[in-house]
Amino acid sequence: MKKFRLSITLLLFMYTPIQAQTIRLAVKAGDITRYNSIVYATLPEGAGEVTMEEVGNGKRIPVNVSVHNGQLCWMMTGTTQAGAERVYDLKKGHAPGAPLLKAVTQSGHLLLEEKQSPILQYNYETVAAPAGKDTVYNRSGFIHPLWAPNGVILTNIFPNAGHLHHMGIWNPWTHTLFEGRETDFWNVQKKEGKVRFAGHLETFSGNAWCGFSAQQDHIAFGKDGTEKTAITETWLVKAYPATDKGSRRQWDFTSTFTPASPNGITLLQYRYGGGFGLRTTADFTANTSQVLTSEGNTRRNADSTRARWVKISGTTPKGKAGLLIMSDPDNFDSPEPLRVWPEDAEGGELMFNYTPTRMKPWQLYAGSRYQLKYRIMVFSGDITAEEAEAAWQDYAHPPQVSYR
Repeated sequence: MKKFRLSITLLLFMYTPIQAQTIRLAVKAGDITRYNSIVYATLPEGAGEVTMEEVGNGKRIPVNVSVHNGQLCWMMTGTTQAGAERVYDLKKGHAPGAPLLKAVTQSGHLLLEEKQSPILQYNYETVAAPAGKDTVYNRSGFIHPLWAPNGVILTNIFPNAGHLHHMGIWNPWTHTLFEGRETDFWNVQKKEGKVRFAGHLETFSGNAWCGFSAQQDHIAFGKDGTEKTAITETWLVKAYPATDKGSRRQWDFTSTFTPASPNGITLLQYRYGGGFGLRTTADFTANTSQVLTSEGNTRRNADSTRARWVKISGTTPKGKAGLLIMSDPDNFDSPEPLRVWPEDAEGGELMFNYTPTRMKPWQLYAGSRYQLKYRIMVFSGDITAEEAEAAWQDYAHPPQVSYR
């Protein structure tokens, strides 16, 4: 088994006296009405760990907050009307008790959870293909399961003989030109390349978010059996507290990548690959699930269209649930094109992919960093198109924060 370095960073919340000058900040909603908005701000230099209170109407209400790499994060709970302003005070110190959201390493995988309720699982050790199947399908570096708040599992791996390479949430590039040779990192059965966990995992626990950072390599296979790293990639995943009586949760997915070769790599135009790839639960079929995009398209006509967000929902034996995938407006060729399987694919089962290179190629140059970002909302039951659009607007146009 490949050895790797595993470093775990837990934000432990132990009681310490608060003896510091108060720092006040204000959050402006701007021209968007916001709901349970996730807020980030740069922490003043030297502030260290802090506690937070919201100030208003003669009240001071404690707010859960996380600090990491000089960034402050919290949730502006409830509805904040367009044009409104909310005020918060910071003080040096640590909140008492254990963190509310945890990243827990277990045997071969990392589990994100809130109060023992699972959020998602990242598999950093290799997961073996089903018995009797080619070991080329063995895979590490993917998310599965992804849970809805009501416990419905929304993802699937090794779904069937035709698409054993579909692995929950994953994002390998399909059609590339690497050092003069076309290389496919998605269809591993072609034995041209694949993605692997690269040996470094950092985890974070806290009161406002938990998550992880993981390094992954896109490996190209030579005809002589040699291997060469074509792309180095880092995933950063952040999960936030559940809201709406536990029926909704948001988490962020960021992929940062750079060519590993001095010659760079070309991500050739192709109908799927890269971006955000999802194989949904087998319970989501053409008869039991629905697809809706920001442009009003459904599963019947969404393929090859563009969308700011895509909602996938359905009914399972454990209840109704779904997820909303929101694309960052700064992503390549935004709003990104979609790959959505037709309703007659494999018994109606569903594969979805935000595919940045569907309409045009993307040249990656050595020494340059590239990034794709998405926010995902998982939900029990369903959400409306209006709620989906409001969530994307809040994500794409975050509130303004100023210190006083």
